[in-house]
Amino acid sequence: MTKEDKKNAYLYCKFRDEQFALYDEYAKRNGMMMKTLLVVNVLFYSKDGMTQKEICQRTLQSKQTVNLIIKNLLADNYVTVTEMPKNKRNKLVQMTDAGRAYCEKVVRRITWAEDMAMSMFTPEEQKQLIDLSRTFTKNLTRLVNQETEDI
Repeated sequence: MTKEDKKNAYLYCKFRDEQFALYDEYAKRNGMMMKTLLVVNVLFYSKDGMTQKEICQRTLQSKQTVNLIIKNLLADNYVTVTEMPKNKRNKLVQMTDAGRAYCEKVVRRITWAEDMAMSMFTPEEQKQLIDLSRTFTKNLTRLVNQETEDI
């Protein structure tokens, strides 16, 4: 590992952290926590709703976090939660009209900004960004989860 490798890892992670901070600030500016923004984002675009398990998978959040967010959204009448006929342990979460009104502007704005930011790259640059980010994430996951004392 070279000094340049270390510098580039720092810069890449710094940019990632800036993005997280941007999402966090955007959510707060719009009266919600970032993790709530992630949940309402996936629910907003899911016309038929989704289970809490699917929300966890899509947002990469724990069951406990998603459950708490859903309870809060339910208390505000922004979502409904209904048992699935085939498996009563699974519950379908759907946005209400009030929930859609609550988050529509916020969700559409962040989606538009993401889409526009990506469109500012050429198709080749987009593919390269995605491919390299995917590879970095796979490498990082493998290394973080590796049992080693070689640090």
